[in-house]
Amino acid sequence: MDCLVKTVRNEGFLGLYKGMASPLVGIAAVNSLLFWAYSYGRTLLTGSADVTPTLGQVAVAGAGAGIVNSVLASPVELLKVRLQVQYSTATGGGAVFRGPIPLARHLVQQFGVRGIAWGFWATVAREIPAYAAFYSGFEFAKRSFANALTDGDASKLSPLPLMLSGSVGGVSYWLASYPLDVIKSRVQNSKAPPRGIGYIAATASDIMAEQGIKGFFRGFSPSVIRSIPAAGVTFATYELVMRALNRDSKHV
Repeated sequence: MDCLVKTVRNEGFLGLYKGMASPLVGIAAVNSLLFWAYSYGRTLLTGSADVTPTLGQVAVAGAGAGIVNSVLASPVELLKVRLQVQYSTATGGGAVFRGPIPLARHLVQQFGVRGIAWGFWATVAREIPAYAAFYSGFEFAKRSFANALTDGDASKLSPLPLMLSGSVGGVSYWLASYPLDVIKSRVQNSKAPPRGIGYIAATASDIMAEQGIKGFFRGFSPSVIRSIPAAGVTFATYELVMRALNRDSKHV
């Protein structure tokens, strides 16, 4: 709440939307790649798209999708977090960069390809447990609702239990990965892109030395609260669209 009040006071209401352009532009591509990779991984593990995977297979497919997703998610989140930390006030002028394209151009000019791949391995480290938990949390909740409401037939679930199942997936995402997200954000807000992958452990050590274990959970509550409607809508939409597509394919 303190952060909300200070942001609105110093930067105005629009300060709450800093960095929005990057995920707004990239979210369709990121989610498309993510769900395609997950579906493909499930099919590889089960041998058929018609076979229901175990929760363990769901987790493995989710982890694999997270790795693939990092290719797009890393630059999108890099631009978002760097735009969000640009501070401006009514008397101090605007932000240095007005959107993701000027910022991306600047990073490439200054650091080359490393500038846009900044924090890639930290993103990968976060995405693996995050999406393993994201999809397995959703599937566990969906199957539980199906057993309780529709005699085990998940295809008959209404949008509400699908949304609630998606919310479970969203909360599971952050429970499994939030400290790694803190590390990733700190890396992507540093002065220069790191080399190698050892920077992940080094950054974790710095956070622990400066803030203790609490440093890995700063901002945890808002992230979890935000994920409840976001993941709920995402999963419900995905499930309902897939049902419609499968129905149409059977009539072709």
